[in-house]
Amino acid sequence: MSLSQPALSLPPSGDVAQAGVSAYEAGRHDEAAGLFERAARAGNRLAQFNYAMMLYRGETRAPDGAGNAAWRWLRQAAGAGLAEAQYRFAQLYDLGDGVARSAATAQEWYRRAAEQGHVESQVALATMYFVGSGGAAPDYAKAAQWYLAAARAGEPGAQFLVGNMYEEGYGLPQDSRLAAHWYGAAARQGDPAAAARLQGLDRMIEEGGGASNAAPPADLAPAVPDAAQPPPMR
Repeated sequence: MSLSQPALSLPPSGDVAQAGVSAYEAGRHDEAAGLFERAARAGNRLAQFNYAMMLYRGETRAPDGAGNAAWRWLRQAAGAGLAEAQYRFAQLYDLGDGVARSAATAQEWYRRAAEQGHVESQVALATMYFVGSGGAAPDYAKAAQWYLAAARAGEPGAQFLVGNMYEEGYGLPQDSRLAAHWYGAAARQGDPAAAARLQGLDRMIEEGGGASNAAPPADLAPAVPDAAQPPPMR
């Protein structure tokens, strides 16, 4: 038997990563961290993400004591194309969480995740365009593009905002009926503000009125999401 043969019998990194999730959910955090680290070093992006999150939460410590281990593993998972990792990596730079704030870096990583259909990233990216992050002027057309993507995925806050953009005619063509459609979608998910706007819009349509083309109110865009850490991904 050659020395290389035992390595062939080791479980693939995906199995090791899933064993790490099971250990974590059972409360065996030390075991989970060891499994995640092992799979992460084998290139498993899910393990890289979960290990990074454990490091950020202080649930384990990097064996080499490297202070930036959490950042490095999260960056690897993001670079490997894991949308949730890209979103969390973007948040670091959006919020200045352990790194220097950088709107450009945050926007780039939100965009990568948004293009994969990650709804929270679509909303975050839209909001950056809406408010004009990093000293840039607001871009309502690009904001509308990404709010629409999130709205179509069923995100009620985005549905409300798309309704408002159609109602007021910024970023999207003014269209009261499309505004009513999106307000209705948000209202059906329990958004009271959307229900109120829908009621008022229905009255306006019945009376033959039109919406103004005013600039959007400064407090319309949602707040930047916080950096609450998720449980391990499966």
